[in-house]
Amino acid sequence: QAHLVESGGGLVQAGDSLRLSCAASGRTFDISAMGWFSQAPGKEREFVAAFSWSTRTDYADSVLGRFTISRDSAKNTVYLQMNSLKPEDTAVYYCAARRTAVLPLKVPAGYHYWGQGTQVTVSS
Repeated sequence: QAHLVESGGGLVQAGDSLRLSCAASGRTFDISAMGWFSQAPGKEREFVAAFSWSTRTDYADSVLGRFTISRDSAKNTVYLQMNSLKPEDTAVYYCAARRTAVLPLKVPAGYHYWGQGTQVTVSS
């Protein structure tokens, strides 16, 4: 079992930046991809960004050019740099990791491990 812990959320104004972190521990040796998903109140969990260890990276159209996902393998940590934040980015952001590459990166059902989430609130 792998454990994921997110941090870095907060309240910011439109146009500001935030960097979310996701630290992985435990059974991490079989993780093949990690990603970020967001969930706003009353909405489904949505894909934000992800990458596989084969270096393939994917982003949601709504964040392309504004968000960047990266990884520090030595620290078992994945980051989501969020720039030019908009009020519609307000949501709980979840880090996720998966073992096998059966489903596309943007499909939540393909992930085996989830963090507890971190709140991002963007005021206008």
